[in-house]
Amino acid sequence: MVPDHKPPRRRARLLAASVAVLAIGGSALAEIPAAAASRPEGHDVSSHQRDVDWPGARAKGARFVYVKATESHTYRNPYFARQYNGSREAGLIRGAYHFALPDRSSGKTQAAHFVRHGGGWTADGWTLPPALDIEYNPYDRDEKCYGLSRSGMAAWIKAFSAEVHRLTGRRPAIYTTAHWWNGCTGSSRAFAARHPLWVARYDSAGPGTLPAGWSTWTFWQYDNGGRLPGDQNLFNGSLDQLRRFARGS
Repeated sequence: MVPDHKPPRRRARLLAASVAVLAIGGSALAEIPAAAASRPEGHDVSSHQRDVDWPGARAKGARFVYVKATESHTYRNPYFARQYNGSREAGLIRGAYHFALPDRSSGKTQAAHFVRHGGGWTADGWTLPPALDIEYNPYDRDEKCYGLSRSGMAAWIKAFSAEVHRLTGRRPAIYTTAHWWNGCTGSSRAFAARHPLWVARYDSAGPGTLPAGWSTWTFWQYDNGGRLPGDQNLFNGSLDQLRRFARGS
């Protein structure tokens, strides 16, 4: 994902190469991986997408969506409420995510900001667990790990997770890439047992080698453009399993 208040750009430094695209009528449509055949499709959006045509997204195959709620400890997506509620009204299972800036404030502080402004959870079968977007620093390429040591980064993530769990009763999903995770957390294996993995990889027919600790993925972001508004994702299971995952079972 990209910060809401910066122009969207392709993350060449995040992921090696994009999947092939097909130019049709002047627009680029990402090829859907073969893995999509048996898995629910979804997407994630932020203020870049503004007013989304949610019935249209559902008609194109969307079954779930993550909506950006917050960034750091001050920013709030001004379109969050209409995106979050609009997706639910259209019949999508939806959740909220937070874009982490670990150099700005503590994990606990950012988690509290997130939960106060949309990052909650309820076991209603329509709400995905809160999600932490932790990746390369979009504001300083020379500080990809936000100036934190590997142990310091792991500690920051633990603090964020603990506060989200305390406030919502559920551990957050973690969005990241294998390259960033292994480099900036020192290949930490401390999170896999209790945190669903939302892995980003655009350059293959599958999610590839996963971040250290995880043996399976829950969500796979396979491109940042395609049929659905925003980034393109798959859930690793059936639609019934997605509903049960949302309930926390």
